[in-house]
Amino acid sequence: MDGLSLSLLGAAIAVMLAGFGSVIGVALAGQASTAVIGEDPQKFGKVILLTALPGTQGIYGFVIGFLVLLKLQIIGGTPPPITTIQGWYILFSCLPVALAGFLSAVHQGKVCAAGVQMTAKRAEESGKAIILGVFVETYAVLGFLASFLMTSGVTFG
Repeated sequence: MDGLSLSLLGAAIAVMLAGFGSVIGVALAGQASTAVIGEDPQKFGKVILLTALPGTQGIYGFVIGFLVLLKLQIIGGTPPPITTIQGWYILFSCLPVALAGFLSAVHQGKVCAAGVQMTAKRAEESGKAIILGVFVETYAVLGFLASFLMTSGVTFG
């Protein structure tokens, strides 16, 4: 496999795994939210953020994938010569956001679903549920930053 193909594979993995995790996480929280809203539609405003929170990891993966495409000049340019080693480096630099994004989104969905259940019983405590969900987000942010720094360090030419 050549360097360009490996780099594109890395970008695709970042987008797909982080996105898949977000789909699962939002679905978990959304299922809990739907049940609560069905019983008490007034709680929609309290559970919407908890439902959306696991979706941010998909955004992080998308941003890294987009940055890789820009770096490779796939968008609006001609790709520079990329060695196989550089391709592997790009691919591996996409893995932190892909794996941290996938795992944190799924587990954040579980925490947020539990937060939705807590909000159903004690709506005034929804802020605490959001804070607990954000703790899981921290590791997705770290994966994003690692991928960002690693991909930024690759030079071509």
